Amino acid sequence: MTRRPRPKIVTLSAAAAARVKDVMAAASKPYLRVGVKNGGCAGMEYVMDYADEPAPFDELVEDKDVRILVKADAVMFLLGAEIDYETSRLASKFVFKNPNQTDACGCGESVTIVAAKEGA
Repeated sequence: MTRRPRPKIVTLSAAAAARVKDVMAAASKPYLRVGVKNGGCAGMEYVMDYADEPAPFDELVEDKDVRILVKADAVMFLLGAEIDYETSRLASKFVFKNPNQTDACGCGESVTIVAAKEGA
């Protein structure tokens, strides 16, 4: 019996993949880990940090020749999200386009996210 491919937890836009490649080429650690944490006026914040190795139950995501880790406790909040990289005249930043995000604060630093529904 052939199993269908497992869907990616997150995907990266072409711009995000290119930026991750650039960042990791200069990084002192081999992995980039993404997740969420409690905080901010809307309740949660997206986080990205470097890692020496996968933590227990981290998910390894490979997309567009880039490998990132997703923190185990963030999987249900990031399921189906796309990570993009945007550049404007005043800032350059990673942006999460997340179908599980229901609200964001005015400054855009924190968000309200609900866990992905089963079968979604």
